[in-house]
Amino acid sequence: MAARPISTVIKHQQLLVAVAKTSVSEAARLMEKHKVGAVMVVDARGQLSGIFTERDALFRVLAAGRDPATTLLSAVMTKKPQTIPPDRPVGHALHMMYENGFRHVPVVENGRPVGMISARDALGPELQEFESEVQRRQRIGEILG
Repeated sequence: MAARPISTVIKHQQLLVAVAKTSVSEAARLMEKHKVGAVMVVDARGQLSGIFTERDALFRVLAAGRDPATTLLSAVMTKKPQTIPPDRPVGHALHMMYENGFRHVPVVENGRPVGMISARDALGPELQEFESEVQRRQRIGEILG
């Protein structure tokens, strides 16, 4: 599973981007609406300039006592984040996340975002298999009493 290309994971994603002048409150609303943990920040040419994650909201905004309604992404985003091209294997993205302590990697072609891979996305089939196994064991436990 780790050898499958990232492009297969992101092929049906709806691209979620914002500009650096977006408030943290608005970015959080977008993330909640799309049920994601990060938004990619782009410049006027559509080039990736940063990433803003739920961790950034917690540590760089709330814990720092900033007002989410007036704080702009430009002040709290991770600038020039590590990226990965869509033809790389999922395992490479997982390795990047593990080695660097983050959970989201922007997928980029020619400087433009084409998707986002998260640890949850990358483990999709494996996570589903694990959940099925847990449910199977629970049913067996119920049968055996």
